[in-house]
Amino acid sequence: MVQVENRSRNTIVLSHGKMANTRWTRLRGLIGVRDLPEGHGIVIEPCHGVHCMFMSIPIDVIYVDKNHRVVGLERAMKPWAIGKIYRNSRYVVEAPVGTIERTQTQIGDQLKIVVLEEQRAALQKTSPSSASLTKL
Repeated sequence: MVQVENRSRNTIVLSHGKMANTRWTRLRGLIGVRDLPEGHGIVIEPCHGVHCMFMSIPIDVIYVDKNHRVVGLERAMKPWAIGKIYRNSRYVVEAPVGTIERTQTQIGDQLKIVVLEEQRAALQKTSPSSASLTKL
């Protein structure tokens, strides 16, 4: 499990997030999810753009660069939509609609991803770059 903090606004974007850093987990994303409670979501890494094909709920999408700075925002992206491509993004955060507003997240904000201890070893085995997300 991961937690995503917006350090610029002192808010929690995700409190119960999952990491998608393998080909399969990145492809699957939130497909099949019918309810996404506040604080839940997914971090997809690496990622420059997203789609909502086969999804049944809208989502907020936050695009983040390698320095953990927000470079793009998409509010309430609808099912079957295709998002913009942000070539300078390293990862995206997919969250429930209203998350961007609730956390007051803006372009340029500094994020931090905290990987809970039980997940850290698994992440380091599957993707060394994902393990680095815990560092600023």
